[in-house]
Amino acid sequence: MYAGNSSKIENKIEACTIREEIQERERTSLRPEACLSSETRGRKHPIVPCSIRTPFQRDRDRIVYSKSFRRLKHKTQVFLSPMGDHYRTRLTHTLEVAEIARTIARALRLNEDLTEAVAMGHDLGHTPFGHAGETILNEIVPGGFSHCRQSLRVVDLLENAGKGLNLTWEVRDGILKHSKGFGDIIPKTPGQSASTLEGKIVRIADVIAYLSHDLDDAIRSKVISRSDVPVECTRVLGDTHGSRISHMIKDVITFSTQKQHKSGLNLDISPRMLDTMMQLRKFLYDNVYRAPQVHKEFEKARKILYDLYMYFIKDADAFAREKAMLFEEKIKLREKDTPYERMVCDFIAGMTDRYALNLYTKIFMPSSLV
Repeated sequence: MYAGNSSKIENKIEACTIREEIQERERTSLRPEACLSSETRGRKHPIVPCSIRTPFQRDRDRIVYSKSFRRLKHKTQVFLSPMGDHYRTRLTHTLEVAEIARTIARALRLNEDLTEAVAMGHDLGHTPFGHAGETILNEIVPGGFSHCRQSLRVVDLLENAGKGLNLTWEVRDGILKHSKGFGDIIPKTPGQSASTLEGKIVRIADVIAYLSHDLDDAIRSKVISRSDVPVECTRVLGDTHGSRISHMIKDVITFSTQKQHKSGLNLDISPRMLDTMMQLRKFLYDNVYRAPQVHKEFEKARKILYDLYMYFIKDADAFAREKAMLFEEKIKLREKDTPYERMVCDFIAGMTDRYALNLYTKIFMPSSLV
């Protein structure tokens, strides 16, 4: 249960602090539908308030300073071990999502700090080797695996030696509900979307980011050429990364503003833009993510993670030793609440690409005796 008075606890300090000035600006400048930091539903464990930062600003900082966030720089976005410095990683993807989401939130006068905190934390649970890693863990781990649930598990349990980051309810909700897979970009089913408009923005920003930068990286890698991109997508979005991002962002802002009515602001995308985004996403799935040269590398990654998982399932001593090295601390999870298979899954999911490759080499490849 969340402590309903935790936001009040965070507000009970001397008057006229910088934090209170910021929160007053939120009340006077943000639109009525915005989520105010002074009205957060709080944290599981109340904490002493900060005189400078709002609760959502503190959440953003806790995420950015976490080990899981730093490890994103060595986790695959789409291309495994690319031979170039300009391909996206899971970290650069996260930064692009945060920038897009802030731009939309600012234009709609919503809470940028909450939006940024959700964006920074949305992919903390991603596996090494991108979606190849997520797919294999989902197949072999009892109970399945999804990176959005794992991201929440990271901030609730795995960071800070098992204590978690103790984030606000609104940030946790946005992290859990950011993912859409190949489903609706804006879901219609109640409960699938974040409870705040700021969390919903991150879901849309995530799609905008990967549609454009995955296409950009695919062209750079010569998996596809510019002429392969559907004509309608180029006609609507343009043929550069900047143009695509700009057109999608402007459409969300403009169409959401135009559709305002008595019930307030609802995030939306124009029918033509939504059709274009769906068409581009299908093109990427068919011609990039499932392209033979990409799929071949994904199959190698799947084998690496499968073999590592099975190895540690059979050898608990090796698991305990290697896990302590990766996380640099002993994560104090009660075994009765966490099945062994799930702890091994946590370990595998927390690896970077290079850590998984090096560990696989150490365990399974022969070494010189001389």
